[in-house]
Amino acid sequence: MAGLPVVHADEHLLVVDKPAGLLSVPGRGADKHDCAATRVQRVYPDALVVHRLDMATSGLLLMARGAATQRALSRAFAERQVEKRYHAIVAGRLDGLRPGRDGWSLIDVPLAADWPNRPRRIVDYAKGKPSQTRWRVLAHDPAAEATRIELEPLTGRSHQLRVHLQWLGHPILGDALYAPPEALARAPRLLLHASRLQLVHPVTREPLTWTSTVPF
Repeated sequence: MAGLPVVHADEHLLVVDKPAGLLSVPGRGADKHDCAATRVQRVYPDALVVHRLDMATSGLLLMARGAATQRALSRAFAERQVEKRYHAIVAGRLDGLRPGRDGWSLIDVPLAADWPNRPRRIVDYAKGKPSQTRWRVLAHDPAAEATRIELEPLTGRSHQLRVHLQWLGHPILGDALYAPPEALARAPRLLLHASRLQLVHPVTREPLTWTSTVPF
């Protein structure tokens, strides 16, 4: 589908593997009309957006077929019934912060829009919305001075993973919005990939899990 692999398709929902550099939904202006949603809708006209990935992020993107399924899936996201996992490579050596017995650490800091510098987001304890991300270390690369981590967003704020990691002092490599020049220059793209998606099918009630190979 025009460079957009279909991971799953049935009469109620779709999962596609979005490449980095492609918008999830149309942006402002004719030059930003090409996106995952419009490509999918050429083949599945009833496809509707349920959630988004940043343009620079690659990986699994879920869409509903029809308004009823869109409402059900949106409700599942709002009630934290959809599990999402990401892989990222961040600058420096990152070690767990008081990790639990399962090895996961938690970032719990509120996020808000950085209005003078839109579309950037910032940590804002006064006006920010609650934002939580679980993360764990997968591997350290001393030679590259980098760490591969797995992330699970518990909330769905814009740029949440990117801002939370910047707040930790370990920005994602290749992040044009939040990484300093040195960390930005170390990768040709944002090294953030939506690698796993798990939910209960809104109609059949079947537990479903999809995975996507991390391209970096």
